[in-house]
Amino acid sequence: MDAAHWLVLRSTHKRGSTREWKATEVEKATLGDAETDKQATSAPGSVTPSSVPRPKDDFQEELVIRPLHSGDIYASFQFRTLWETDFMKGNKVSHYRLFPKSLGQVISKFSVRELHISFTQGYWRTMQWGQPFLPSPPGAELWVWFQDTVTDVDGMWKELTNVLSGIFCASLNFIDSTNTVQPSASFKPLGIGNVTDHRFLRYATLPREIVCTENLTPWKKLLPCGSKAGLAILLKSEKLFHSSFHSQAVHIRPVCQDQDCKTTSWELRQTLNVIFDLHTSGQGKREWSLFKMFSRTLTEACPLASSSKVYIDITDDPQGDQFELTPATPLLSQAVVMGDRRTFSVYDLTQQITFGTMRSLNLLIRWKSSEGHMLRPLLHAERYVAGYGLQTGEIHTLMYNNHPYRSFPVLLLDSVPWYLRLYIHTLTVTSKGKENTPSYIHYQPSKDRVRPHLLEMLVQLPPNSVTEVTVQFERALLKWTEYTPDPNHGFYVGSSVISSLVPSIVAMDTNSSQERPLFSNFFPCKEESSYFVRIYTEPLLVNLPTPDFSMPYNVICLTCTVVAVGYGSLYNLLTRSFQIEEPSPGLAKRIANIIRKMRGVPPL
Repeated sequence: MDAAHWLVLRSTHKRGSTREWKATEVEKATLGDAETDKQATSAPGSVTPSSVPRPKDDFQEELVIRPLHSGDIYASFQFRTLWETDFMKGNKVSHYRLFPKSLGQVISKFSVRELHISFTQGYWRTMQWGQPFLPSPPGAELWVWFQDTVTDVDGMWKELTNVLSGIFCASLNFIDSTNTVQPSASFKPLGIGNVTDHRFLRYATLPREIVCTENLTPWKKLLPCGSKAGLAILLKSEKLFHSSFHSQAVHIRPVCQDQDCKTTSWELRQTLNVIFDLHTSGQGKREWSLFKMFSRTLTEACPLASSSKVYIDITDDPQGDQFELTPATPLLSQAVVMGDRRTFSVYDLTQQITFGTMRSLNLLIRWKSSEGHMLRPLLHAERYVAGYGLQTGEIHTLMYNNHPYRSFPVLLLDSVPWYLRLYIHTLTVTSKGKENTPSYIHYQPSKDRVRPHLLEMLVQLPPNSVTEVTVQFERALLKWTEYTPDPNHGFYVGSSVISSLVPSIVAMDTNSSQERPLFSNFFPCKEESSYFVRIYTEPLLVNLPTPDFSMPYNVICLTCTVVAVGYGSLYNLLTRSFQIEEPSPGLAKRIANIIRKMRGVPPL
């Protein structure tokens, strides 16, 4: 089977939806009445909205809040900037209005077609929180598609990582050939274009990258309003980093401006996902509000934003039996998210009525009951290292298909550092105790201190099963200059990446992408009965044979002591001058000399 087109597999069974929901078109009616009033009050000869040229750039912002069954809160920020321009025509773009100039110069200088970068602190617990809107692995992740006009991709990749390291104040300059791979089937372009030549794709991760305030500050400066207005005023660093999970990302890709794709635009999407833990917050009660989460409330929308909305997910509590949401809103919206039809309460920040008389919006969520359970995700995975000693080991990757009767293929990508020498002949894939032969395998062996291992497999997961992938490895002995400052802590191995078309609960309408919320239409999906999902496993922490780095210190101390004692004594003997000192006179003689001196007689 051709791995380049594996994601377009069509399912022969369509699962019908047992629910039916009719949305209240309050929002459309309100906008229609406002437009009618505006036309009625327009004076003759004035400029009508139809005569005003459509701007070539647009900015939208959204905040999605999902109450979880554990009492935690999942908050997802989405900021999208669209710009109808072309960086690749050779003409220099000098005027920037909403699109950040620093990223525009990066696109034009390095011939970037798509750029995706994320910084994540913590691990996403899929079984407890469900699937995120935009997944990301712990640490830093960067994957870029270059234009087919680039001749030296590796050289351009190295320069790009150094520039991005300065823009985001991160350690991306540590990305080199030893942790960069060129996938053959994973990470297809998310924008327009049918690029299948993976020579122009580069992927790298830094699982040990620490995310802090110095990474958040340049990320906020990319927004048109910064952190001065709109939803960005909630991004307070001391609150965001006092959470169990935090992830910020930047995605740049070319998209269609209309349905016929006659006009293309560049899309910059900045996302920030955070999980506020009920227990680590120290509150002790199941009650959340914007002020408790972010220490601030919303007062206005970004003046440059054409749309500014807050979505509260009420799908699991349509009747208000589990939690209470205040203030209430009559605006409801429905969207297909991760294969499921979700219902949201909508707060439009561009309408002054949303803020009330206090001119401040502080959403409050108060739980009434702790009953209810979350459905298990259809696909999730985990990974761990087995074995004992510091010579050999075994990597286990478990992929769970929780669908009761549907099987589907998954594409597994593993990038293993060169100092873990894989025994590829020991690779085994088992499902339900039987061997599961992959339909596609791509393996690129590593070279010491040059490139890592790259393993890609297309595996069919049987329904309601656990598929285990195991491979043995041998630990290499590094040079003493290649160890980290804390070698006994261990060495990190990046997360495995699993991509798949998972069976969907409802059909996804791909023709109304402009009317759906931003968080529901990032990954393209053409199959009505399936939706695309990408998940990451935990990073591995592997111990390598480590020499005793304290021994040189002990040897230096002992040697210096011996040299100091031996050479010091010898030097003292060679340089000291010895003189014979006469014995001092007795007490009687000294007294007699004093008396004689007083009498003027010479002493004895």
